[in-house]
Amino acid sequence: MKLLFPNGEHAPVELDPGPAMLGSGNDCQVVILAPGIALHHCKLQVRQYTATLTICNPENQVTVNGKAVENNVEIKPGELVTFAEVRCRIVAVEKGQSPVPQRDVSADDDGATKVRMAMPKFVLRGVSGDTFGRVFPIGQMTVAGRQGECDIHIPSEGISRRHAELRLTADGIMVEDLGSANGTYINDRRITRGMLKPGDELRFDTVRFLLIAPSQERSQAAAPAASSTPQAASSAKGPNKVLLWGMVGLALAAVVLVGLKFAGVF
Repeated sequence: MKLLFPNGEHAPVELDPGPAMLGSGNDCQVVILAPGIALHHCKLQVRQYTATLTICNPENQVTVNGKAVENNVEIKPGELVTFAEVRCRIVAVEKGQSPVPQRDVSADDDGATKVRMAMPKFVLRGVSGDTFGRVFPIGQMTVAGRQGECDIHIPSEGISRRHAELRLTADGIMVEDLGSANGTYINDRRITRGMLKPGDELRFDTVRFLLIAPSQERSQAAAPAASSTPQAASSAKGPNKVLLWGMVGLALAAVVLVGLKFAGVF
């Protein structure tokens, strides 16, 4: 089973069958830091294609397809679950695409799968249409389209059900159009297959995104601050040197004038 967060509060999460805790606590398998999310918000008992969702506290807000959950409920692929204000789409994982679980090896290992989510290398930021202001992390393979099961869900009539596929590479994102009706564009150039790099614009029909590398943004922001002090010091030294040499020149001129006077030149 796969959890997709269309507003970018969390990267997509694939869960193996078994128990999984969702909340803001560090001991949760799915950690969501957002307003209204309790330390232990709810528990998921995951099976292959369904799961039972149990609320840990009656005050924890959870809805399934807009209906409030009071105790526990069975959830299935295609359903929309809201944890407080965080929306999540439930998707079935196809056979052969199960993730390799990362396990914490420790003396008190209880056998539960620990999902460790790192900061994504690239994200798409929506700059127009239904996705304006939303951020979408890019995984190894990400599908964008109108279909609810897509990793980047774009509910727009001009978007095909499976519009394009994005694959992570060392240099950027390889974008491949999946035969869409209205096209895929990189910097306003229609492509069938093309490389998307940080700062480039990606467009599906009229829906636009900007590719951002979060780590590069932080390093670029820190660079001007680090270099400002040496520049200021060098700019301050320039005028001081001119003034010093000017004073030396005046002193030498005065000595020469005094010597000429004593010599009777004037």
